[in-house]
Amino acid sequence: MKRSVLFLTTLLVLALAACTTTVPKTTQPPVSKSTQPAKASESQSNPLERTDKQGAVVVTVTPTNLNSPDDVLNFDVSMQTHSVELGMDLTALTTLKTDTGMTVKASGWKGSRGGHHVTGTLSFPASQDGKPVLKDAKKLTLTIQKVDAKARTFSWEITR
Repeated sequence: MKRSVLFLTTLLVLALAACTTTVPKTTQPPVSKSTQPAKASESQSNPLERTDKQGAVVVTVTPTNLNSPDDVLNFDVSMQTHSVELGMDLTALTTLKTDTGMTVKASGWKGSRGGHHVTGTLSFPASQDGKPVLKDAKKLTLTIQKVDAKARTFSWEITR
C-alpha cells in the first residue's frame, strides 16, 4: 500500500510540475498594417506570373501571348478568396497601359464569374487606332480597379 501511495504521489508531483513548467516565449516580428498597396510579386514557377495579395483576395495574372498577340492580348487571371463575392465585371475594371502612353480597356472575359474562386482569360485589343499596342513598348502595366482594393497593378518588362 505504501508503494502505491508513493507511486501515486510521485505521479501527481510530476504531473503538477509539467503543468507549471514555463515555456519560453518566442518573439515574432510585428505585423505591419501598412496602408500602402502591396506590389504584385513574381512567381518562382513562371517568371511572367504576377500575384497581388491585397485585402482578402489573392489575384494572379499571367500574360499568355505577348510574343505573338494576333488580334488580342490575353492574360490568364485567377482570383481566390474566402470572404468576398467575386461577381464583378473584370472587363469594366481593367486597363492595359504601355510606357509609350497607349492605354486600352479590356475587351473580353472568358471564364467563371461569381463565387470565391474565379479563373479565366481577360483579353485586350492588340491594336488601337491601327497602331499595335506593343509597338516600341518596353513596359506593360495591367491595372484592375476595385477588387477588394483600390487598385491592383501588374507589370512586365518587354524584351524583343
